[in-house]
Amino acid sequence: MTSGDLRKKYIEFFKKRGHKEIPSASLVPEHDPTVLFTTAGMHSLVPYLLGEKHPMGKRLVNVQKCIRTDDIEEVGDNRHLTFFEMLGNWSLDGYFKNEAITWSWEFLVDKKEGLGLAPEKIFVSAFEGDSDAPRDEEPIKIWSELFKKSGIDAKVDVPLSGGGRIFTYDKSKNFWGPAGMTGPCGPNSEMFYDTDKPHNPAFGKICHPNCDCGRFIEIWNDVFMEYNKTAGGKYVLLKQKNVDTGMGTERTLAILNGFDSVYETDVLAPIVAKIKDQIPKTKTTAHKSKTEEIKSIRIIADHTRASVFMISDGIMPSNIERGYILRRLLRRAIRHGRMLKMPENFLAPLIEVVINIYKENYSDLNRNKTKILNEIKKEEGKFEKTLEAGMREFKKIEWVGVADEALPKRGSFAGHAEPQISGKVAFNLYQTYGFPIELTLELAKEQGRLVDISGFQKELRKHQELSRTAAAGKFKGGLSDQGEQAVKYHTATHLLLAALRKVLGEHIYQRGSNITAERLRFDFSHPEKMTKEQIQKVEDLVNEQIQKNLSVSFAEMALEDAKRLGATHSTSSGSPRGIRGAMGIFETKYGERVKVYAIGDEKTGIFSREICGGPHAANTGILGKFKIQKEEASSSGVRRIKAVLE
Repeated sequence: MTSGDLRKKYIEFFKKRGHKEIPSASLVPEHDPTVLFTTAGMHSLVPYLLGEKHPMGKRLVNVQKCIRTDDIEEVGDNRHLTFFEMLGNWSLDGYFKNEAITWSWEFLVDKKEGLGLAPEKIFVSAFEGDSDAPRDEEPIKIWSELFKKSGIDAKVDVPLSGGGRIFTYDKSKNFWGPAGMTGPCGPNSEMFYDTDKPHNPAFGKICHPNCDCGRFIEIWNDVFMEYNKTAGGKYVLLKQKNVDTGMGTERTLAILNGFDSVYETDVLAPIVAKIKDQIPKTKTTAHKSKTEEIKSIRIIADHTRASVFMISDGIMPSNIERGYILRRLLRRAIRHGRMLKMPENFLAPLIEVVINIYKENYSDLNRNKTKILNEIKKEEGKFEKTLEAGMREFKKIEWVGVADEALPKRGSFAGHAEPQISGKVAFNLYQTYGFPIELTLELAKEQGRLVDISGFQKELRKHQELSRTAAAGKFKGGLSDQGEQAVKYHTATHLLLAALRKVLGEHIYQRGSNITAERLRFDFSHPEKMTKEQIQKVEDLVNEQIQKNLSVSFAEMALEDAKRLGATHSTSSGSPRGIRGAMGIFETKYGERVKVYAIGDEKTGIFSREICGGPHAANTGILGKFKIQKEEASSSGVRRIKAVLE
């Protein structure tokens, strides 16, 4: 089965069950500022999961592009990826656990409409419960009945050898979300496929579906969003109960085709082949084994694909946040290319392959091809200079005896025969100069010296822990919790965008935003620094609209109507009013029907018109005084404004 076959079969299955297809959202979350990337389909649906009415209805289905960076170090094995596609279906206050699980089962095992997998190969999990939420009994009962219909006596929480088929786990395994610090969340039920590989005792004495030995592969996850996590850490039952499911495209394809690795699927195999074509036949690499070479090839394939999609969605390499992750992926790919002795600019041919694989499903890749090629080529050049600086620093290193902590002067090894680079120095090369540890090892070996690897790993773990802590707390609060102040800031971004277009010109488009209850941050396309006069004009223009106490209203309509002159909507009084020239950002993400928000009306004049999911303040008069605190560069061709409401 090809990726195209799988996408089509999944979409058609749920369309027959009343679902409307929606397009993939951007990798940059619009409605959830608590996360850096879209890691699941729910991010673009946060307002609707919390009660906003979706213009396409209560049942939705799509293929969502995702980025997850928690497991970057795991990429290179047979299943971990940073970029992947997630097949998903949602119920917004419609059907719940019974229908979701039953349809999941049908799609997995039905030979005509579904994938035709053998029922005996499927194992499932559920939430065991804790002090925040009780044990999720309903999925256990539903799964037991479905297995029974297939002639399987599915025992709960007993070893595999005793007929165990349904397993319960704690919150770390079977409770989804919230994606950020607050927001919709709930227990989940996962489906695993048994590959029949022998258990590796290194991962525990007893194997089970969530074992990391590789025998079981998770292919689907049904999330039952019945709670909202508050800023105080409490789990409160939602008035609206939702279903959010996700099936990993690449993993499912590997299973269906009997592949040992996701890199054999049709969305990754051509990239791997192009990498192999560029590896010199008579190469001498830093690798010690064929296994390590395969890992490097997979890392290059995954990171290149992820980078192409990230740049197409407006993310540019930088030293902060999303740009930092992109830069890390690119430099890691380049480093592994160097280890394989690949030629300069080896990423360019791979970019062509990635775009060719996905161009029919993501037309923006072809449209942004030149930008993608240029940005990656620039980053390759910058990294080459970084490596040169690292080489110069490497030559200055003072060597220390194996058992020493301090760094003595060059040539003094405190009586020890084997000098080495300390873990702190090796990490400094890595962190400050982007100098790969593999290259440090290679150069040290050439000089007959050692590197304190355990010390390096200790420093690295310390850094990773700090990074994760910072990432988790960085966007605490925000629009995802629907707080009153955050909603005001969201409404203010509409005024800000309209004001920027009036002052700077219609080349201005939103390139990202981050909203908390304390401030807004808004990225927009503009080639140069704004002058003080321009900043003041924008600020004054926004405040004028706030003082006018303009109404904020929306209408649901066809996307084409929203873009056409003369589109209509209903004001709060119910009478139709004209909206002219509705503007939407990232048009490829919208479905057939959209919400168009208007600030102002025919009497006062419409100041802003945008396709948006909400939520918004009822009028501008309640926003407060708008103050721009800072205007700065965000990335190439993108500026950033930070502002507050006083």
